Amino acid sequence: MRRYSVFAIAREALRHHQGWGRAWRAPEPKSRYDVIIVGAGGHGLATAYYLGKNHGIRNVAILEKGWLGGGNTGRNTTIIRSNYLQDPSAALYEKARSLYESLSQELNYNIMFSPRGVMMLAQTEHEVRGYRRTARANALQGVETEFIGPQRVKELCPIMNVSGPRYPVLGALWQPRGGTARHDAVAWGYARACSDMGMDIVQKCEVTGIRTERGRVAGVETTQGAIDCDKLAIAVAGHSGRLADMAGFRLPIESVALQALVSEPIKPCMDVVVMANTVHGYMSQSDKGEMVIGGGTDGFNNYTQRGSFHHIEETVRALIETFPMISRLRMLRQWGGIVDVTGDRSPIITTTPVQNLFMNAGWGTGGFKAIPGSGWAMAELMAKGEPGPLAAAFGLDRFAEGRFIDESVAAGVAH
Repeated sequence: MRRYSVFAIAREALRHHQGWGRAWRAPEPKSRYDVIIVGAGGHGLATAYYLGKNHGIRNVAILEKGWLGGGNTGRNTTIIRSNYLQDPSAALYEKARSLYESLSQELNYNIMFSPRGVMMLAQTEHEVRGYRRTARANALQGVETEFIGPQRVKELCPIMNVSGPRYPVLGALWQPRGGTARHDAVAWGYARACSDMGMDIVQKCEVTGIRTERGRVAGVETTQGAIDCDKLAIAVAGHSGRLADMAGFRLPIESVALQALVSEPIKPCMDVVVMANTVHGYMSQSDKGEMVIGGGTDGFNNYTQRGSFHHIEETVRALIETFPMISRLRMLRQWGGIVDVTGDRSPIITTTPVQNLFMNAGWGTGGFKAIPGSGWAMAELMAKGEPGPLAAAFGLDRFAEGRFIDESVAAGVAH
């Protein structure tokens, strides 16, 4: 793989940019691999990358029924933060956030990480108490956050109306080292690195069945034929339940749509990420000037990736109270992603009833921000056969034992 650099750009400019090769290979699948990962989104690609980088496992195939990064990885609002309440969650998300900081250099691919800061507004006394509690928990966990007052909120985001008629801003939980990254670039950077290690990324290859022998995974059936493997990982977000059914077990998750939209581009006016849980909306400004807007999940189970009018009406109406200027903006486009939600709003990184079959699921609305940490933890689980410290608390057995990791508030949106 050729390294990208200013010298490479200058050299190719003289050649009229005719010398650039493919960022990753497009191979035909082999008949057998040591590891198959189903899902070429951020979590699947990060798992493959850290399997190769940290554990030397490189005979790996990443299978994707559509195109690389075409699921939730390319359909989210790009927010990165780690200000979660429970210790296991904070450790996992802080690992991810810290890896994001140097990921562009590590992958030799610009993921456009922007540590602009994330604030979660407290617009009720209940939220004030909750965020003060979270700030104290984060201090014990080594996560840099603080609770700030309305004046500081206004300084950080001048376009905000902090004295709104229904929900005035009483303060905010502020994480200055949170931010955003370019979602597509994260997938492309990991894919390029995986391909360089000799791994096969096979697109347009849908898994239609999972084969087992004497309680152990043996391989998968796909639209491109049968493929054998020693170990199998499933990282398919909202379709996790369907893949688990193929393997003969059930997951405690629900699949719902999470919608987002962007406005027409405007001049820079907002250089932080703002989340307003009381009115169920969050917003940031992209590098192109678009206002990126999201809200709560749909109130019913579905697999749609389309937007709907009620989401525009409810989310934008709520945000206009806090950001009056967006009332004059035209919306440019809208989309949806299929998220998998657990009862305690925390993920599943686990072994399964099928030996050597591993599951990465249940991220709900927090999947993008966790990609590097999730891949790191999942790779360790697959390589060693048992979870490391990052994944230990997120097994399936917690639902049977009642060891819930309740993040229904820190998850940041209504779901």
